[in-house]
Amino acid sequence: MSFGRKNRFIAPARPLAGGDATVPPGLRIAGAYSWRILLVAGVIAAFIFLIIQLRDIVVPFMIAVLVAALLVPLVQWLIRHRWPKPLAVAVAMLGTMAIVTGLIFVVVAEVRSGYPDLQRRSVAAYGDFKQYLAGPPFEIDDAQLNGFIGQAVTAIQRDSRVLLSGALSLGSTAGHVLAGLLLAIFATLFILIDGRRIWAWLVRLFPRVARPAVNGSGHAGWLTLTTFVKVQIFVAAVDATGIGLGAWILGLVFGGFPLVIPIAIAVFLGSFIPVVGALLTGTIAVFVALVYLGPLPAVLMLGIVLLVQQVEGHILQPLVMGSAVKVHPLAVVFAVAAGSFLAGIPGALFAVPVIATLNVMVKYIAGGDWKANPRPTAEERLPNA
Repeated sequence: MSFGRKNRFIAPARPLAGGDATVPPGLRIAGAYSWRILLVAGVIAAFIFLIIQLRDIVVPFMIAVLVAALLVPLVQWLIRHRWPKPLAVAVAMLGTMAIVTGLIFVVVAEVRSGYPDLQRRSVAAYGDFKQYLAGPPFEIDDAQLNGFIGQAVTAIQRDSRVLLSGALSLGSTAGHVLAGLLLAIFATLFILIDGRRIWAWLVRLFPRVARPAVNGSGHAGWLTLTTFVKVQIFVAAVDATGIGLGAWILGLVFGGFPLVIPIAIAVFLGSFIPVVGALLTGTIAVFVALVYLGPLPAVLMLGIVLLVQQVEGHILQPLVMGSAVKVHPLAVVFAVAAGSFLAGIPGALFAVPVIATLNVMVKYIAGGDWKANPRPTAEERLPNA
């Protein structure tokens, strides 16, 4: 009796119609997966194409989101200490702008003051280098050297075209730069002032049954983003300190290392592009060491830059960044490479935070915790100030 009742609820196998009966089951399953994967890939490709077409708007907005992720904890801290919210937002915004402006001013002032001497020493170092290559065992004359330099410049231009295209398309004119800067400032300001209502409006665009999942995933993604920004500042500070301190020590040993502060600031700003940022900006220190101090200090400076890069890649990124944003270092490398290929410098800058945030949001929704323990409503608890 029980056997009959148990089999009564088993649906009979549906016969396959037409040519489906001759298709092996494995191929049918592969085909079902294939068209779904193609559909998802098509949607992702269309979304990326739309972002690239609207890059003059998307890039300032994403910069604003990253800056807001950094400033929201500061604003909340000031509010908890009885600061009025408008005053807290104003102090956070103006303080950040003052710090960035100060860093840029220091770099420009130091480079301008040292540029004539750097130019003179560069010409002298290039002349010595040509004389060295003209002698044995190389015996390379000026024509051959100019040909090698021309080929190298052509290769660099060809390989860096994709990387530089993002920066050039974003700031091809002063008007684009000014418009993007104003968009980023206003977007950051409104996120800090009215982030809750903006997020509540976005959550209400979804069906009511999906709102707990959307709101909870947004909260988890925002926490990951704020953690990423804090950790990235720490990593950038370590890179700048390591390379700047190494240059200063070389200066003590070999009789002075110029432009240490601008080099450290450039490394700090460049380190916001994970994996390759500190290495690329560190080459400035190697060039300055070669021009001012000679080949041996330049080799030592290159070793310092590579050591700092290895510390970042094998210690800071896996242990600090990886544990903070739950992204494997290999995924970081490929995300930066894909981002730079698709969108140049902005793509390399935003690749890791986008991947980290989406990873956490998808895991939260797929985990299903929001079904048993839904987050508070969007109006009650939001990922912004």
